Amino acid sequence: MHAARSRRSLLLASLLALPAAAACESSGGGGGGDVVFDTSGGDTASASVCERWNADRADMSEGDYSGDPATCDPGELYAPGPENTLRLVNLYRWMAGLPPVALDAGKSADAQACAVMMDANDDIEHVPPASWDCRTAAALAAAKLSNLATTRAVAAVDLYMNDVGVPNLGHRRWILSNTLGPIGVGSTRAYSCLHVIGGDGHAGARWTAWPPPGDFPIQAARTLPWARLEAAGWSLQSDTLDLRGAEVKVFRDGQEQPVTVDTGLDTGYGSTFGVRIVPQGWTMQAGRTYSVAVRGLAEDIDYDIHVVDCGT
Repeated sequence: MHAARSRRSLLLASLLALPAAAACESSGGGGGGDVVFDTSGGDTASASVCERWNADRADMSEGDYSGDPATCDPGELYAPGPENTLRLVNLYRWMAGLPPVALDAGKSADAQACAVMMDANDDIEHVPPASWDCRTAAALAAAKLSNLATTRAVAAVDLYMNDVGVPNLGHRRWILSNTLGPIGVGSTRAYSCLHVIGGDGHAGARWTAWPPPGDFPIQAARTLPWARLEAAGWSLQSDTLDLRGAEVKVFRDGQEQPVTVDTGLDTGYGSTFGVRIVPQGWTMQAGRTYSVAVRGLAEDIDYDIHVVDCGT
C-alpha cells in the first residue's frame, strides 16, 4: 500500500543525523577563508561569476528514466539528468571556493533505487517503514545517505541550497562539505535522491560561508519563486573551528543590519559545526556589499559579499 502524499510538492526531508567524516587539511582545496574571487577587477570579477552562473544554468533539463515504480524497477536515469545535476552541485561548490566532485556509477545506481522506492510510496523517508514497497538493500542504504526531495534531481539542487524550512540547513551543508564526493544521482519524474553522505573528499576548507565571499549573483538568492534565501538564512560551517560561541554581525554600507543567529546547529550534517544567520526585515540587493564579522572564536572571520546582477 502506498503512503499518501502529505507534504508540499517541493518539501525537502530533513537529513538523518549521521556524523560527517573528519576533514583533512589540504593545500589544494579552495574556499573557507581563502580569497574565493578576485574582486579587485570590478566589472571583470563580476563578469567572470556571471559568465559561469549563466553558462552552468543554461541547460536545466532533467532527462527521463527507464524505471517503473509500479514494478519496483529502478531502471536508469538518462542524460542529461545526472550531468546537469552534477554541474549545478559543482557550480555552487565553485562559488563557495570548494573543489568539484564527480559522479560515481555505483552510488548513482543506489540513488536511482532510492528514488524509485520514494516514488512507489509517494513519500520521502530516510528510514522507510517495513510496510513500504520496493524496499531493497540498495534503496534503503541510499535513503540513509542522501538528500531527498519530492521533485526531480536537477531542480532539487536549488532546493537543497536554499534549504527553507530546514533549520539545521543540512542539505546545503552536505553539498558544501569538505568530505563530499563522489556523489550519486537518482531521479524519477517526481522524486529524487542525491547520494552525499560518506564521501572521501579532502577539500580542507577551514570555514565555508553561504553566501560566500566575493561576487554573488542576486539570482542565486532567488532561485525559488516561493522562498528567498533570506527566509532560510545564510550559513557558516566548519569542521575545525568551534562555531558554537560565534558572535555574528552583518553590515551594509557601514550600518549594522538586524539578524538572528543560531550557533547551535546539529552536528554531523555536512560539517561539525554550523551557524545560521537570518536577516530580519531586509533582503539582499544587487549592487550592495554586505560585510560579515564573526567574533568570539579562536580566530576572527571577516568577509565581504558583493551582490551582483547576472540577468541576461
